[in-house]
Amino acid sequence: NIGKKMSCQQFIANLDQLNDGQDFAKDLLKTLYNSIKNEKLEWAIDEDELRKSLSELVDDKFGTGTKKVTRILDGSNPFLDVPQALSATTYKHGVLTRKTHADMDGKRTPRGRRGWKKFYAVLKGTILYLQKDEYKPDKSLSEGDLKNAIRVHHALAARASDYSKKSNVLKLKTADWRVFLFQAPSKEEMLSWILRINLVAAIFSAPAFPAAVSSMKKFCRPLLPSCTTRLCQEEQLRSHENKLRQVTAELAEHRCHPVERGIKSKEAEENRLKEHYLTFE
Repeated sequence: NIGKKMSCQQFIANLDQLNDGQDFAKDLLKTLYNSIKNEKLEWAIDEDELRKSLSELVDDKFGTGTKKVTRILDGSNPFLDVPQALSATTYKHGVLTRKTHADMDGKRTPRGRRGWKKFYAVLKGTILYLQKDEYKPDKSLSEGDLKNAIRVHHALAARASDYSKKSNVLKLKTADWRVFLFQAPSKEEMLSWILRINLVAAIFSAPAFPAAVSSMKKFCRPLLPSCTTRLCQEEQLRSHENKLRQVTAELAEHRCHPVERGIKSKEAEENRLKEHYLTFE
């Protein structure tokens, strides 16, 4: 109900277990709730500014002298960061050459950051680590390695059939719509990476949360939690099947109401974004 304001307790309940499967500190959430209540959020808020503000809020509230844990910020959600999961299972490792094709929300990466760069890739849990040095199972990751890490929950890897400048290239699209190109040493390695990444994403990605609701007619993608699913394999398969049926029906319904000619460009763009999302799903 858009007309009914969310209580502080409801706000806290809506964020249950979104901190890598754990709850956020209630004091932090109460502070955030009161901040939002006093100064309403804008739709077109700058992501970097939001991340900086949240970081400052946490530092001011809890101090910076707490126990140090090696973590890396992930651009998909300012509330979350990636822990160095040393106990996670390693599903594949090998040499990959990476090119950043698109940043968050599919925005084209600036030309100066699109170059190819060689890494030793390690798919550990639901995180693809990109290391500068050769992979060794017992070696801890450096801060630089962690900064290059990529979450693969809800991601999709596929052969980059539309890229012809190099051979054996796969395309990886992440949950926040970043796009990376990876060149493998051989066709077999490329296909192996595609299979492993997609299997990890399919087996361990938790079901999506509903999209944000607003009085504004703005298309919002559903929230994709980074924590591991709690469903068994049979339940996970049923969840994927139900999602496929739902998205197929939504796409058919969406195409039954095409944008009229002469409609405002903003509405046309929202319509295009929704169709692009449903088609991709």
